[in-house]
Amino acid sequence: MPISRRRGQLKHHLTTYDRLEQYLHAFAEGHFHLLILIGAGGLAKSRSVRAALNGNACWIEGNATPFGMYAKLYRHRDQFVVIDDVDGIYADRSGIRLLKCLCQTEEEKSLAWHSDARSLERQGIPREFTTRSRVIIIANDWKTLNKNVAALQDRGHVIFFQPGAAEVHRMAGTWFDDPEIYQWFTANLHRVREPSLRHYVRARELKAAGMDWTEVLADEADNPRARLAAELLANAAYGSTTARVQVFVDQGGGCRATFFNYRRRLGGRESPSVNRTSLGLHGQQ
Repeated sequence: MPISRRRGQLKHHLTTYDRLEQYLHAFAEGHFHLLILIGAGGLAKSRSVRAALNGNACWIEGNATPFGMYAKLYRHRDQFVVIDDVDGIYADRSGIRLLKCLCQTEEEKSLAWHSDARSLERQGIPREFTTRSRVIIIANDWKTLNKNVAALQDRGHVIFFQPGAAEVHRMAGTWFDDPEIYQWFTANLHRVREPSLRHYVRARELKAAGMDWTEVLADEADNPRARLAAELLANAAYGSTTARVQVFVDQGGGCRATFFNYRRRLGGRESPSVNRTSLGLHGQQ
């Protein structure tokens, strides 16, 4: 698993759902005080977190304000807290101050709100309280807006989730129920620039409407080299990566480095049997 370090902070780069689930289950078992999950939209990040926590969490999302967040944290104190794509919180001083208190590494954290006293009183919420909540922050694009946000990152485990097209396709195969559309994606993985499970949902909606559902990838250029790499990765007739590379070069795909670049993008794996599984080619030649 690739790991990068910046200013003493470890950042984990994950490319498979299995590895993501390991971190999420570790969080659910109470091993992490703070987990920051960053990845593009359409990768089922929120769904994966819900599954790991079995729905047992205080979920803060949308246009939540710092005051509304304080009130919700009080009502759900000691529960897991999921902050899902709430960019406004990170740009607000009071929001950052609240998050820094909530994300302390101590077992018990103290939170306070010393304004809006009448609103707190009407809702029966004290100006200060303690909680043992552990926190997951989900974001599509984590930007270090200022030194306060950087300090928040340093308190937890930061995960960049970047699965390739084949890995996203494999995950879709666990729930997507239209074989025709799924197999079409199998043959067109080389055209996927930004892997997303939303491609499959949109294709199914277009098909149900009697429209051309293949246009979900209309803007994705057809790359012959990428197509060749995808076909070689999925073909169990080749017993090794060396054999695949040789065929790729012989058929005009480019050099060895080009093959490995496409394999990394597609999420291809070493084992022929795993390659077939990850690309959804169960029993096909």
